Amino acid sequence: MKVEVPIISAFVDGDSGGNPAGVVLNADQFSAEQKQKIAAAVGLSETAFVSASELADIKLEFFTPTQQIAHCGHATIATFSFMQQKGLLAHNQSSKETIDGLRSVNMEDEAAYMEQRAPRFEALDENDLQTALMSLGITTDDLIEGAEPMLVNTGNSFVVIGIRDGQTVKGLEPDFGLIEKLSEALDLVGFYVFSFDSVGNGRDAGARMFAPRYGILEESATGMAAGPLACYLREQLAIQKQEFTIEQGRWMAAPSPSVINVRLTIGTDNRIKNLFAGGRGAIREVIEVDVNPSPDLMCCIPQSNFF
Repeated sequence: MKVEVPIISAFVDGDSGGNPAGVVLNADQFSAEQKQKIAAAVGLSETAFVSASELADIKLEFFTPTQQIAHCGHATIATFSFMQQKGLLAHNQSSKETIDGLRSVNMEDEAAYMEQRAPRFEALDENDLQTALMSLGITTDDLIEGAEPMLVNTGNSFVVIGIRDGQTVKGLEPDFGLIEKLSEALDLVGFYVFSFDSVGNGRDAGARMFAPRYGILEESATGMAAGPLACYLREQLAIQKQEFTIEQGRWMAAPSPSVINVRLTIGTDNRIKNLFAGGRGAIREVIEVDVNPSPDLMCCIPQSNFF
């Protein structure tokens, strides 16, 4: 038996770029082993599987080529944008059930916006700060003035690092071993390195994301990291906006420009209550995958957090 898997690029910039994910509809019929085999055959960082839910509009499960993960931002955007384009969503205020809990997803035309939690900020100690700088081959002189590198969590943890010169960000040659070591120590997804310099018109910042702990040296669009960056810009750098536009992927060695819009919900105390990060998905291709389980497929699928 073969199944068709649409490949959807999430957070596209216009109609190009973005971060691709596989989307499998009607996934109730597949076992965990079959889902894992499909994800391995698709070969992208994540494939999303859509099933019926008694708690939300849909149940979403995410698999990398090697394991099931709790949550994935760009695969969420890819799924909901694709379903909206196909007329499969009944309402613009939607929701998803994941092994990480229930989350709201709002639709605006073909764009999907996923909910993230209020931010938690944590300063790095001196040793961790120096390790982070060393892993990127930079010094404190390269940092944006007043922008202290910091751990930010809106559901998953990233170290956010602001660099003055956009060309420095573009030219980074990270030490992925050091990044992975610090990510393990601080329970990070990875680093989100940004600059205000040399970004596109109407964009608030440009960023790169490094996550070797999860086997991804660099990703072209990361909604679960753009959310923390927007919170950092408002609450740590005092940029009093409620909506930020972050570009990512343009400074990669093989560019795949992406745009992530982040909308902050501000409480009466002027603090962030929650946020929605989103963008649009575009269909790239449809591939066929054999779902017959392989005898050498792993029997147990480990779970972990993701973005």
